Amino acid sequence: MTDVIERHFAARGAALDLFHRRDNEVLICGAAGTGKSRACLEKVHMMMLLNPGSKALLLRKTHVSLAATGLATFRDFVIEEALRTGIVRWYGGDGNKPPGYIYSNGSFIAVGGLDNPTKIMSSEYDIIYVQEATELTPTDWEKCTTRLRNGKISFQQLLADCNPEAPDHWLKKRCDSGKTTMLYALHTDNPVLFDNDGQPTERGAKYLAVLGNLTGVRRLRLQGGIWAAAEGVIYEDWNPAVHILERKKLPYDWDRIWSIDFGFKNPFVWQMWAIDPDGRLYLEKEIYRTKRIVADHVQQILRIVTHNKKQILNAQGKIDPDKSTWIYPRPLKVITDHDAEDRATFEREIGIGTTPAQKTVKDGLDAVMARLRRGPPDGRPRLFVCRDSLADRDAELSEAGLPCSTLQEFGSYVYEPSPDGKPNKDRPYKYNDHGMDAMRYVVMDQDSRSVPKIRFM
Repeated sequence: MTDVIERHFAARGAALDLFHRRDNEVLICGAAGTGKSRACLEKVHMMMLLNPGSKALLLRKTHVSLAATGLATFRDFVIEEALRTGIVRWYGGDGNKPPGYIYSNGSFIAVGGLDNPTKIMSSEYDIIYVQEATELTPTDWEKCTTRLRNGKISFQQLLADCNPEAPDHWLKKRCDSGKTTMLYALHTDNPVLFDNDGQPTERGAKYLAVLGNLTGVRRLRLQGGIWAAAEGVIYEDWNPAVHILERKKLPYDWDRIWSIDFGFKNPFVWQMWAIDPDGRLYLEKEIYRTKRIVADHVQQILRIVTHNKKQILNAQGKIDPDKSTWIYPRPLKVITDHDAEDRATFEREIGIGTTPAQKTVKDGLDAVMARLRRGPPDGRPRLFVCRDSLADRDAELSEAGLPCSTLQEFGSYVYEPSPDGKPNKDRPYKYNDHGMDAMRYVVMDQDSRSVPKIRFM
């Protein structure tokens, strides 16, 4: 027997990020075959090796499903050498202790399913890994969080993976609320499917061909990694792992354009878009709020774009945009919907003119689709959303389970069904589309200018 072991695991992308995360709750999500489970299992194994006496739990909704998937991967690929050398051995369990893996340093990994939780949920752990977490209920999840108090590791963590489900799934909402950190995995993260140069391996090419034969919502979820609601999702190329940007602030010398979709009962949406030197668009800041008048929205905008400590107030006790220090560039243009009264109020309160949006819907949808696709010269799309763009969360929308940001609208933005039940690809469903409209306004403004309008005589 030896206590020396070397592990070689080529973690990339979301898998690499996963190893550095110490958040209380972390969910790695993505298309099928992106290596999510393997990354989670490798992290659990590493934590047991590095922290003598620590305890972990490998969990799924049912024990039989865990045995056929997660435990097989763990045994055959993650701890194969440790089992062979005696550093880890299997323990079958008894009346007081669940089955699991015993490490020579005193660490222990229990295994089980929530269909028989008595033994596994009566203990305390440092890290719990839940495979295919969308199978759990919110109660299941919260019970897991109460068992994280063993204290042998400097942080306690509920770790999970899943393939996407519908965008209104409770787990997606938990991530959207900030309680759980979501990481998005790509097929290129998996070294079995892609080599170090980003080219598909022989196995990868075959697997991607299988996924390519899927249709409808299954294709969106299992190939695209999208939390898709139903048939007819409009932006099929939207991929959180590709289009969501982690940067907190973008360069000051990039131009900014604002876009506004007015609303009171429905959300008022203000978006600040940054434009890089190559013309790519980045949603940098956003307000997405209901039941607030335009004048109050303007004050929040000014709190975002001007200096927060030395704002100068006017006689009415409001921030004076002309005497304040702007921490973002003033917008080149403010594009809004056509509500004349709200436009006039906005212009009066902020002292900046507005431009009515081009509202030809089909052309706008096509323009956004084109920006979401990866293209030359570098294989990147031309539209991104900063993860932390939302200024604050609308509590009423969140409680009602409705989208609270443009980011949350993507997966549920669908075409209106035709009488035959098929999506009408000329008409988006006018529901929870307020951020989508504002985004379309700015894309149309940027892209329609570059298309010459020719009339033949």
